[in-house]
Amino acid sequence: MIELEWKGSPDAIPIEAECIRPELMANLSADEIRRQEVWHGRERLTLGDFFEVKGGYSEEVYVVGDVSKVKWIGAGMTGGSIILDGNAGMHLGARMRGGIITVRGDCGDWLGAEMQGGLIHIHGNAGHMVGSTYPGSRFGCNRGTIIVHGNTGHMTGARMRRGLIAVGGKAGDFAGAEMIAGTVVLFGGSGLYPGAGLKRGSVVLLGPWEGDLLDTFEYDCRLRSPYFGLLFKYLASFGMPVTDEFARGEYRRYSGDTTYFGKGELLIPVSKTPDGEG
Repeated sequence: MIELEWKGSPDAIPIEAECIRPELMANLSADEIRRQEVWHGRERLTLGDFFEVKGGYSEEVYVVGDVSKVKWIGAGMTGGSIILDGNAGMHLGARMRGGIITVRGDCGDWLGAEMQGGLIHIHGNAGHMVGSTYPGSRFGCNRGTIIVHGNTGHMTGARMRRGLIAVGGKAGDFAGAEMIAGTVVLFGGSGLYPGAGLKRGSVVLLGPWEGDLLDTFEYDCRLRSPYFGLLFKYLASFGMPVTDEFARGEYRRYSGDTTYFGKGELLIPVSKTPDGEG
């Protein structure tokens, strides 16, 4: 295992450390890892200026300390694992294609943005744009799984193309906005307008949401499905707050967003929706 221990100040200028990537470090000694370049504002420095480095030649990377000012950790990674014992910065796992990232703390905005595979497991909260798209791009998360035990900010899963995002707490406004496909599961509910602009895919609302559902969603039917049993069994394996009601209960299905194709769906447990529907 490679161990990187943060020695910078928590209020320092953010650094960009795309070199913290398992497949890159697997071929490097400790000295070579220390010499990897990072950006500190407008300065080009080395990883060793900010981290104590132990070990080498491994695809298992262990990061110790509050690295909330370190951006782009695990960006584009294709395999291996990164464990962060503390908070993480922005763009964690962005555009990753494989491997596992585990964070025993919180993380910043753009978590797993445009990821194409792999697993990200956050034990705390995450910022805005989880699994979302960068400006100018068509697709957000396009495969892979993101698990967040805490809360997330606005635009969780925006323009998602494939994959699974599960939030144990509450998501912010516009969760699943303009999704093209995939599944977003919100255990703690959401802010305003979940599924706004939904083209296809599923937003599963297991908790309360702010305001009313958009008028462009139409009540369709009540349903049970063996799919929920499989989905929630998988999420329970990560310690998510799964109940028997979620796994085996009945859901109301709302089709939308009819502003677009109307082929997406909001799925809400019967106990969480107003009486008199279906």
